[in-house]
Amino acid sequence: MAKRRPSWRFSLFTILVIVPASLVLYYLHANAILTFLVMAAALAAVTRILAESTAVIAQRVSNTVAALANVTFGNAVEFFVAIFALRQGLVEMVKASIVGSIIINVLLLVGLSMFVGGMKYQEQKFNKDSSGLYSTMLMVVVVGLGLPSLYAIIAGKPENMSLSVSIVLGTIYILSLLYTLVTHRHLFVVERDIPHEDHGRWPTFAAVTVLLGATALLGYESALLVNVVEPFISSTGLSQMFIGLVVIALLTNVPELLTAIGFARQDNMTLSLEIGMSSALQIALFVVPVLVFISPAVTGNTLNLVFTPFELIAVVVTAMLANYIGADGVCHWVEGAELVAVYMLIAIAFYFI
Repeated sequence: MAKRRPSWRFSLFTILVIVPASLVLYYLHANAILTFLVMAAALAAVTRILAESTAVIAQRVSNTVAALANVTFGNAVEFFVAIFALRQGLVEMVKASIVGSIIINVLLLVGLSMFVGGMKYQEQKFNKDSSGLYSTMLMVVVVGLGLPSLYAIIAGKPENMSLSVSIVLGTIYILSLLYTLVTHRHLFVVERDIPHEDHGRWPTFAAVTVLLGATALLGYESALLVNVVEPFISSTGLSQMFIGLVVIALLTNVPELLTAIGFARQDNMTLSLEIGMSSALQIALFVVPVLVFISPAVTGNTLNLVFTPFELIAVVVTAMLANYIGADGVCHWVEGAELVAVYMLIAIAFYFI
């Protein structure tokens, strides 16, 4: 098998071409659609650099530190975009992007991984223990997002309830990390080494430097991207909900999507499933509670956990399918096609809302 090209070439191309192009278009007030698309490409490229550097560090530290690094930096782009969007008053877009990240990671990411892997292998197996835990946690997410929405219909303002629910969601996420990394880590041992990766050429200091630089650049690009969202909406006629659920959510999860598909082609469906499920849970149980608590002080707009019926139905369907697909520990390409089809149906529905 041919050795993979060094990732620094892509990093250099990103820093010297894609990011400068996005800045030029933004500050010259170019066409809103073109500016948004180029800035989205720049954001995805910087996110990939961040993911590469995090992977290098994760290989050289303990599992606990690696998990904390993934939690902190793995969903940094979602966090930055949400913060700046809330400051612009795009609350509905932020909520839709939260739902979008959940369904993309479970339906599209896992579905494409199963489909692509199934094209190469007739049958792929994965860890039923990890899939069972993640499926149960998704049901917790359904309850956590559903009850404040129901409360808002019955009693009105749900801010205090949203705060209380966020505490429970954050707590159960910490407990799940304790379960998978400490008390029952033997059930979740997965081979993570990729012999054809070129991570070894990155010294640790260089990886940390790139990580911090990419994080800062990610925050800056996120702020600029959010500034062109409203002109982009005006030019295309798309709704905040569709932009958040499909465009922003897909944009912020490209690295995880590509990584998971790569593992599926190596017949490591367990890790592909873990990437998708854990990323969805990080958003719902870690990023969302943090945003609920800090949004009033940092953005001036309050993020609550009240979602529309369509958004709740999308999350419920996603959790149900995750429980069904993960029950037997075996997957085929047609199951992946079914998950992708459900994602496409949800995206189509939000397009017409």
